[in-house]
Amino acid sequence: MNKLQNLIQEIKQLEDQLLEEIQRKQDAFVYKIKGKKVTFEEATRKYHKGMATGLVAYIFHASFLNILTAPFIWLCIVPAVLMDAVVSLYQFVCFRVYGIPKVKRSDYIVVDRHNLSYLNLIEKMNCMFCGYFNGLIAYVQEIGARTEQHWCPIKHARKVSYIHTRYHRFFEYGDARSYRDELKKLKKDYSDLQD
Repeated sequence: MNKLQNLIQEIKQLEDQLLEEIQRKQDAFVYKIKGKKVTFEEATRKYHKGMATGLVAYIFHASFLNILTAPFIWLCIVPAVLMDAVVSLYQFVCFRVYGIPKVKRSDYIVVDRHNLSYLNLIEKMNCMFCGYFNGLIAYVQEIGARTEQHWCPIKHARKVSYIHTRYHRFFEYGDARSYRDELKKLKKDYSDLQD
């Protein structure tokens, strides 16, 4: 178990290093974040506007298959919005009852790339869609992870291709003693979450 804890600690340190590197990139591209607003220097904004592809040229140079499949991509917004509403309602009601800390939606769904002036209207809409949809999937996954910790925190016997944020806390597959002795404690243990 100690080796597992060491690996988790190493991952956390790497995540911290990644965030520091992202901050350095922000400095390199001369933008500042104030709350949820991102601002560029005036010279950078003018440069970005000059890099934008006009809407007509963008459509004219688009692949026919891209144009043909766009409605199928955008059709996904309907179940996505429905899933967003249902999962948010589920969390609002059930997490209070179970004593599970709520997942902050705005930490996962970030829609800000539409403010980039080097993107045309279609590119901005596509970026909004991707930011929303991928953020929604991460948001839903975290709600699912916290729910799983509460109801069934047991690792799988077979290898899984992706593990969520709570999985490392789960009981080993087949460890009946730990499950019975420590389940009540684990159901309430979210001490590792940051505010």
